[in-house]
Amino acid sequence: MPSNSIDHAFTARTLTGAASDPTYAGALSFMRRKFTKSLKGADAVIWGIPFDAAVSNRPGARFGPQAIRRASAIFDNDPQYPFGADLFETMSVIDYGDCLLDYGNHQKTPATIEREAVKILKSGAFLLSLGGDHFVTWPLLKAHAAKHGPLALVQFDAHQDTWHDDGKRIDHGSFVGRAVRDGVIDPAASIQVGIRTHAPEDCGIAILHGYDVEDMKAGEIAEAILARVGHRPTYVTFDIDCLDPAFAPGTGTPVAGGPSSAKMLSVLRQLGALEIVGADIVEIAPAYDHADVTAIAGATIAMHYLGLLAARKRR
Repeated sequence: MPSNSIDHAFTARTLTGAASDPTYAGALSFMRRKFTKSLKGADAVIWGIPFDAAVSNRPGARFGPQAIRRASAIFDNDPQYPFGADLFETMSVIDYGDCLLDYGNHQKTPATIEREAVKILKSGAFLLSLGGDHFVTWPLLKAHAAKHGPLALVQFDAHQDTWHDDGKRIDHGSFVGRAVRDGVIDPAASIQVGIRTHAPEDCGIAILHGYDVEDMKAGEIAEAILARVGHRPTYVTFDIDCLDPAFAPGTGTPVAGGPSSAKMLSVLRQLGALEIVGADIVEIAPAYDHADVTAIAGATIAMHYLGLLAARKRR
């Protein structure tokens, strides 16, 4: 049983175990994990990146980490569905807080994110990042590739993000193409799921378009991902606009015709065979949300990442 305490994010004496805070009170770390800058003993690190200067439509994703943390309060204390266990019984997870960025000098942002991510990864912990707009995935990919080599990318998204740029732009719509050209990801082992827009090139990445996803069962989607990726070190990025706006209205570039949160969560649940070395959830903009439905979806996606990690640790 969890200890009878409140503000577990600050009062926790260990990095494992459930909290006992009421869902409506207490310090709002991600799933009540201990807030700390110490990486010692951490199996996984939750890290917020409050940046949205790269958006091409509606801003506001800088508030995404706050919203995800707030929504995650409903998850702690109980065994987590569909994993049927307290994810923190044996897995040490911390909330590392947010990345400190200079809002007046965006050109420094990529290097700042990459440098801090490299530091976290050197500890040996799994890094789960909360965006922020999708540009933040670019420096995160670089940091993970520096450790693991060229990565397989599994991208849940309505957009391909393969628009060409000069390698210097701060743009959430071109980082995937840049990652291919720079050898950060291997397109032959990468796949995009839920795409409902067109870009000039696919860069050799496999695509499951929105209507394909609609016609497929969750298990079939998962099988396609596993077949494409194989046993490569894999980075999973989930742009919340992969989901239909009915399930995720709180985002900057919503696109109708997407899948449900239930379907995509079921896909994630079936990706346990992947060698996932890093993950993120991005583009949650709470100003356009209603009743926290987008934030709840994002927090649930993040919890599923941790569920897969905990299952792998048990194995």
